Amino acid sequence: MKASYKKLWKLLIDKEMSKGDLHKKSGLSSSTMTKLRKGEDVSMEALRKICVALDCNIADIVEFVPDSTESWSLMNIISPSS
Repeated sequence: MKASYKKLWKLLIDKEMSKGDLHKKSGLSSSTMTKLRKGEDVSMEALRKICVALDCNIADIVEFVPDSTESWSLMNIISPSS
């Protein structure tokens, strides 16, 4: 599974905040902000800081989506070709 931060970026738009504003308000490191921008995994502590800064829940900022390999494996389980 892969983390998607699309909900976080939408929430920032809704709150009229920039990524720089989030960086300052949350106290996240520059490397963590880079990971978020690249869609890479970040720590639970980083997600907690974001939630505190934005007054939201984790479900408001991140969702987990299967990658293409996992989707293919699931399809094989549901309807095997043999």
